[in-house]
Amino acid sequence: MGSVRTRKETGLLFFDFNYKGFRCRESTRLPETAENQRKMEKMLKHIEAEITLGSFEYRKYFPNSKMLQKLELNESPSASAAPEQEGSDAPLFKEFAEEWLFENVVRWKRSYTANIRGILDNYLVKTFGEKKVSCITKGEILKFRSSLAKVTNGKRISPDRINHIITPLRMILNDAADRYHFTTPFSGIKQLTVADTQVDPFPLKEVWQVINNVPKRFMDNYIVRFFSGMRTSEIDGLKWEYVDFDRREILIRETLVRGQVETTKTVGSARSIAMSGPVYEALKRQHRKTGTKSEYVFCTAKGTPYNYSNITTRVWYPTLKKLKFKPRRPYQTRHTAATLWLASGENPEWIAKQMGHTSTKMLFTIYSRFVPNVTRMDGTAFESLISADAFLLREAL
Repeated sequence: MGSVRTRKETGLLFFDFNYKGFRCRESTRLPETAENQRKMEKMLKHIEAEITLGSFEYRKYFPNSKMLQKLELNESPSASAAPEQEGSDAPLFKEFAEEWLFENVVRWKRSYTANIRGILDNYLVKTFGEKKVSCITKGEILKFRSSLAKVTNGKRISPDRINHIITPLRMILNDAADRYHFTTPFSGIKQLTVADTQVDPFPLKEVWQVINNVPKRFMDNYIVRFFSGMRTSEIDGLKWEYVDFDRREILIRETLVRGQVETTKTVGSARSIAMSGPVYEALKRQHRKTGTKSEYVFCTAKGTPYNYSNITTRVWYPTLKKLKFKPRRPYQTRHTAATLWLASGENPEWIAKQMGHTSTKMLFTIYSRFVPNVTRMDGTAFESLISADAFLLREAL
């Protein structure tokens, strides 16, 4: 099935359809407008109807097309004796990859687009750029994947990361195979097995030790991290407009990724988080510090949001080292909140909503060993659990 598309270089519309095994792209001088789009789509329907009926005359629609010579040559007796090889009109990988990226960025977040851009530049184009998409073989793909698993400079890429590198290659070649009528080389290639998510939460006593030992200006930040279940991107991008003190709720509506404001990770991630007592008090204290000088809850002296990598390097890991705790990623604060909720006997459905999961399936899959036999219905059990140890918070507050 054909389509009407726009050339990014000129902003002009063109036809893109298949005819007699060829991909035909015919340019026009029409700019991209809704009216021109409708006219060309109507014309394309006529073209495809005639192709189906066998009455389509290419020269009638595109008398000056460069495709005419190729089509006429293909129809000659010598051409019928030696049919064109499958996918022979396919472009180089580097050309099609750019076209594929351009077509898809409209539906992606900027952070995801940047990630795909990096994979193309650092891995895929370097390896396959000068080959036709139709000539890339299954063996070459498997060899490339194996090369990623080798140790380089003492480091090895994880199976999960390798899968993330291979996924856009799969998408590109599958799309190209559909457009240029060749068999995708990805048939039968499965993703590498990835180990289950490593959950290594902090016991409640250690939570308070971390909170008490980070620099004072970061204490409230880590109280919210440990007791709300928010992702790092969610807490970094939290704005005061999404903090409802009257209802004691944190509204998750935006994230901050690589310094850019994005929508939430998934549709289900947009949610309301109930504030426990420590979180409510921490946000009240923070509001007195930043509520009038920045739209962001946690920010620098200039009012700009914290840099995630900077805080992790200068605050998180030094604090764990000081306490002689084993190194853990900051994401374990989210796991800690989930396991504390479970340990206090909260209802799994309530916990799943707080975490931004659409069901309890992921909750039981990741945290199965932390699920108690008896559950409650709301957040009061968790409130009691952490309030009992709240006196551990240093008196400096």
